[in-house]
Amino acid sequence: MKPPSMKAPDDAAGVIADLVSTQAGVDLPIRLRAWDGSEAGPAGAPVLVVRSPRALRRILWRPGELGLARAYISGDLDVDGDLTDGLRRLWRAIRQKAPAGDVRPASARALAAGVPAARAAVRAVARLKVPVWPPPPPPRCELRVRGRLHSRARDQAVIAGHYDLPAAFYQLILDPSMAYSSAWWAGADTLVGAQRDKLELICGKLGLQPGSRLLDLGCGWGSLTVHAARDHRARVTAVTLSAEQGGYVRQRVRGLGLGDRAEVRVQDYRDPLDGPYDAIASVEMGEHVGAAQYPRFCSALYRQLRPGGRLLIQQMSRGGRAPGGGPFIESYIAPDMDMRPVGETVRLIENAGFEVTEVQAMREHYVRTIRAWLDNFEANRPAIAEILTPEQVRVWRLYLAGSALAFEEGRMGVDQILAVRPDR
Repeated sequence: MKPPSMKAPDDAAGVIADLVSTQAGVDLPIRLRAWDGSEAGPAGAPVLVVRSPRALRRILWRPGELGLARAYISGDLDVDGDLTDGLRRLWRAIRQKAPAGDVRPASARALAAGVPAARAAVRAVARLKVPVWPPPPPPRCELRVRGRLHSRARDQAVIAGHYDLPAAFYQLILDPSMAYSSAWWAGADTLVGAQRDKLELICGKLGLQPGSRLLDLGCGWGSLTVHAARDHRARVTAVTLSAEQGGYVRQRVRGLGLGDRAEVRVQDYRDPLDGPYDAIASVEMGEHVGAAQYPRFCSALYRQLRPGGRLLIQQMSRGGRAPGGGPFIESYIAPDMDMRPVGETVRLIENAGFEVTEVQAMREHYVRTIRAWLDNFEANRPAIAEILTPEQVRVWRLYLAGSALAFEEGRMGVDQILAVRPDR
């Protein structure tokens, strides 16, 4: 507690900083600027701007990551300076506060730290005479999906919530191939080159030849479909659950004169896929399948692949104690997302009958990829603001900055898993 001889601050920033340090037990790692113009915290650090007392109410009603995210998305909180650096400092403070032996994921520790922080917020709003009631409504862009977990209708709603934004928005942050997955930076020094090398890496591992039948399951915006059909003359069946993506890829295929080599379908992976195929690629789609459904997913891939055919899965991973993306990701980006350690995914693929021949870690490549997307995002923010709502702009800025940091700190990984259906 504060020594009696020290005078309690009267300004808003001082009150908040004082109560965070004394009640939540976390030294303020960034500078704080409140709605009354007052400031507190270390000089030279990124500045967390509390634009409205409503930010404190949001933290009171939703302690931890979700309350902070809602305050930022609604504009009640802002960051003046490097957003990634500000998030990095916050995570570091939470980790340093954790007692020895605490193996919980950072998001769980953030929630635990949010409870005493909420108590501090109660005292802050009392001292600052901020009304607590009613609870602030969540931002309008928060995703709300209903129905049985991983039912077809619910999966469709989840995918639509994230991917059915206009393709023009994705064109402003991705490279011209529209690859929305980790690039491969082994030799390239630009996002364009790194994504091209990733696509070539996949096609090489799959051994594509002219006339090879490829199933591109979860084709996204068509980067692999176009590359395999145009540069390797493969016959590609591209499958997506997103109507926006399906329409865009069909248009791309027709415009490039690849209609005789690429078919685009908007359907669920549980629907008939017309195999067998010589090769199957699933690039960062398996995260949406769900833990209970993943064995069924692997069995479907096995049935669709000819004996001797190759399967490549590029998929994100994380520790078993944190299978989802955290409260922010699950509320605004990808509800129902499920990830696991890469070894568990390998085991599930092998249980379906595959022989896994190679696992290649790409975590550090995703750090550089997402930072390139964030650079494009910041450079094109005026154009993006004409496509998305102000809330959505803030969601994506927080998403990209936070995701790059998650891969940078090893809280998430991504791997390419190559397998073959044995030829018996």
